Amino acid sequence: MTIGAIFIAVYLAVFHAPVPRDVPVAVVGTAADAQRVESRLADQAPRAFRVRTFPDVKTARTAVEHGEIFAAYEPHAADGPMLLYAGAHGPSATSVVTHAFTQAAAADGTMLKTLDAVPASPRDTRGLVVFYTTFGLVLSGYLFGIMTYQLAPGIALTQRLYSLAAFAVGGGVIVAAIVRAFDVLPAPFFGVAGLVALVALAIGAATMLLVRTLGILGSSTAAVLFMTLGNATSGGSLPAYFLPDGLRPFSSALPVGVGVRAVNGLAFFHRDGVASAVAILGAWALVSVAGLWLHTRLLTRRATQQ
Repeated sequence: MTIGAIFIAVYLAVFHAPVPRDVPVAVVGTAADAQRVESRLADQAPRAFRVRTFPDVKTARTAVEHGEIFAAYEPHAADGPMLLYAGAHGPSATSVVTHAFTQAAAADGTMLKTLDAVPASPRDTRGLVVFYTTFGLVLSGYLFGIMTYQLAPGIALTQRLYSLAAFAVGGGVIVAAIVRAFDVLPAPFFGVAGLVALVALAIGAATMLLVRTLGILGSSTAAVLFMTLGNATSGGSLPAYFLPDGLRPFSSALPVGVGVRAVNGLAFFHRDGVASAVAILGAWALVSVAGLWLHTRLLTRRATQQ
């Protein structure tokens, strides 16, 4: 009942009425141009956007293409106000950004033109492929972490960790192969396989540590941490900028959100988030393995002293 209550509370907090907060956008022009546009945006939705200034369209477009900003607005373009945006951030974010700048242009008595500088995959009409690519092995890694002690309670830790590594690598390759077969994600095969394998390794190792040290409470803790908080804050359905302030840090710390950003960056944004994902996911796995090793040594020492 407690897990169910937490699940409902988290999902209602995230999805009952999501609003953007501090979405990074830019204005091409002067500081005065940016201040005027920022005021227009704030009139619509305070705190929704964080506005930067770029001196030229080329620099702004590079920032859009690398995932640094969601959109760049050029109020003094030759053919009228122009908005460069990245559709690969998903339909919800695209709708919010284009609507806000359309209203800002209309307040100046002009009509906005738009250009999708980083379009999503044409086969991914709902913008969910990145999330499902990443989340498939989150669930599997969680189940592996629980079942490894139920199905094989007596094997050595080394064998258990070898089986976890084999599961992660094999699962990553299978997921990448399925994504390639459906042709829904413009990302390199081994890049997808490696990132998904790291997510599975981090989730599986952390779940094993929680189950080994806390027992039944450990499996419940892992469910809340990875399946509830991790899923809700992953950025797979809505970017992290749409999360409540108290939940946003989970998106950049839990393996699910870290993995989603990395896979999306690998596919669309010049590997944005990939290096940090390798570091964070690797840290989850290494700390969890170290914890398992220390716990096993402690149990062995206690057994020999009795």
